[in-house]
Amino acid sequence: MSSTEIRPFRIEISEDELDDLRDRLRRTRWSGEIPGQGWSRGVPVDYLKGLAEYWAGAYDWRKAEARLNEIPQFLTSIDGQDVHFAHLRSENPDAAPLLLIHDWPGSFVQFIDVIEPLAADFHVVVTDTPGVGFSGPLTAPGWDTGKIAAAFVELMSRLGYGRYGVQGNGGGAWIAAEMGRQAPDSIIGIHLNGLITFPSDDPADFADLTELEQQRLGRLQEFRDDKMGFNHIQSTRPQTLAYGLHDSPVGQLAWIVEKFKEWTDAAADLPDDAVDRDHLLTDVSLYWFTGTAGSSANLYYEMAHDPTAYAPKPRGTVPTGVIATSTTDVAIRRFAERDHNITHWTEIERGGNFLSLEQPALLIEDVRTFFSALS
Repeated sequence: MSSTEIRPFRIEISEDELDDLRDRLRRTRWSGEIPGQGWSRGVPVDYLKGLAEYWAGAYDWRKAEARLNEIPQFLTSIDGQDVHFAHLRSENPDAAPLLLIHDWPGSFVQFIDVIEPLAADFHVVVTDTPGVGFSGPLTAPGWDTGKIAAAFVELMSRLGYGRYGVQGNGGGAWIAAEMGRQAPDSIIGIHLNGLITFPSDDPADFADLTELEQQRLGRLQEFRDDKMGFNHIQSTRPQTLAYGLHDSPVGQLAWIVEKFKEWTDAAADLPDDAVDRDHLLTDVSLYWFTGTAGSSANLYYEMAHDPTAYAPKPRGTVPTGVIATSTTDVAIRRFAERDHNITHWTEIERGGNFLSLEQPALLIEDVRTFFSALS
């Protein structure tokens, strides 16, 4: 087997694995809770019970599996690590290649509603980040943002794409931007959503902020102060966390669904008000069946133990587009322009970090608009 070989792949979860999942869900030992707390201390037990019952009963994994398998999928090994990706070539002879990169706790599943529409204009490649889904579990330490970015640059080269675009959200936006720094001559443009921007120590950063920008700065501060528990755990003890999530599907469900609650449109009452419930459970199922709760958390560990992770980087030179939502995003344009070559900025009213699931049509439109201006 060549070290650069690309192997066809199909998702084939056995009936025994499905039966085991349903049995574990039905035998869950449920925790109690302090009454009347809502989501303030984590996922409410009644909500989680309802979602788990749906997962064990009405949810149809085979339907989801069949839909995912309609998209050609592959594996290749890079630096000793399997990398799983979907690759749908466009019938348009003038199509440009486009790599889509997900955030945690997403997977390639989060692009299910945008892959085929985007293939009208692009050769679409969608990865599972090393350590996530069928790109996991990890076989070695060291898979930080820089190494993942280098692996994705290598992947696109193996596919024969010398020039291509990149789209990423959240953590995927960090990887996309790093790809632009590593291989600027190969990347046509970078499109981002769920972008996180940070102010510097310069008081001028806070002068003349608009009302919306002040709201975004407040959300960023709230996130730092109140919503970083998952980060502290994953960046310090991912292995300890893994035992509970790997053994309990309800534990895995709660760990992921809390992020969909906090990172989807703030105007949505529940995660499945913002994202289709079956898509949400397909994403959770992927983590469960591949046993990648722990390995997916290791990116946070690598970032926390990399002294350069949050250090200032050279300003990106690749043309970069951003789409940001009024209700949820924290990106402030002046901070983004300090770090990136911003050539396109779109404001929309609704949506959150998982825009490809929440507002797929708006994301598709903005991606097309951004890249058409670069051709």
